[in-house]
Amino acid sequence: MALQLSVGLVSNPRTWPLLDGTIKPEGIDLFPTAVREPHLGLDTTANFGPEAKALYKYGPSDTMAHLHERVQRGDFDVGETAITAAITGADRGDNRYIGLPIFMSRRFFHMDIVVHKGIETPEDLKGKHLFIGTSPPQLWNRGMLEHEFGVDPKSVTYWCHGAAGFAPRPDVKLNEIPSGKNVTSMLESGELQASVSYPPGTAHRYSWNHPDFGPLFPNTYEEGVRYYNKTGLFPMNHVVLIKREIVEQHPWVVMSLFKAFQEAAELADQQRLAHVGYHLELGLLPPETEKALRMPLVRHGIQANKKVLDTYVQYAYEQGFTSRLLKVEEIFAPSAAET
Repeated sequence: MALQLSVGLVSNPRTWPLLDGTIKPEGIDLFPTAVREPHLGLDTTANFGPEAKALYKYGPSDTMAHLHERVQRGDFDVGETAITAAITGADRGDNRYIGLPIFMSRRFFHMDIVVHKGIETPEDLKGKHLFIGTSPPQLWNRGMLEHEFGVDPKSVTYWCHGAAGFAPRPDVKLNEIPSGKNVTSMLESGELQASVSYPPGTAHRYSWNHPDFGPLFPNTYEEGVRYYNKTGLFPMNHVVLIKREIVEQHPWVVMSLFKAFQEAAELADQQRLAHVGYHLELGLLPPETEKALRMPLVRHGIQANKKVLDTYVQYAYEQGFTSRLLKVEEIFAPSAAET
């Protein structure tokens, strides 16, 4: 009899084959709960349209925040959640879940940095007051601003909601947002001049319009290309966790799930190329497009993503999210170390 596992996932082209049963993990019956939430990031058709209800067709119109809460509550045997949860969990010895090196979404987080119109470059953030949080985009963006643009954490003042969930260095200024105020109100009043991600409570930075604020990088394509070409980094947002007790009882489940998710990602790559086949044949797209589309951008596994993962654990340690510099392998099931 197959092992029955409940799984919570965001609906996207790389999970559809698992959600609709096209691909089945060997020896496992999945009982999925899907969140239909478009992949945020660049304001492109791939991310915000066509109509999201049609594009992200599997699952109820829940939110990613609810999925995070349910995973942390233990509602699922296997669940997609923020990669920061896996990193901090490994540091704190949280034995409920163990990570699988399956990375469900990627984007250039620094496209979400919102700034006052008087701030034109990252260097202009020095001396300013910024909102920060504990999500993957916020962790990554703080590290990126420091290492890519020289914005030393000592040169700015950070603000956060409640218990920050991390312990910054003593020389880093961190304040708590007062009761009765929020990020949006403090931006509009001028108490904050920037937020390292779109303001909480808004769907994405394009849904919060204010005449005095805009993106730090208004040309999203140009900056994304520059950053990737220079660094080779394409940050991931989410990771998959599995209950540790399941792995201890059924060690084979790790690679069964990994192979199924990888197969689903490869199928999505093949379908993407097939969808533009006529455009290529008719010359509506240049011939080099086919070569670019054959490049797998979403690859699962530790070794295939080592540079990005090493950067994540470095940023987490530098910013006080973890008490020590973790080894990437500590985050994931040992049997997946060679993936």
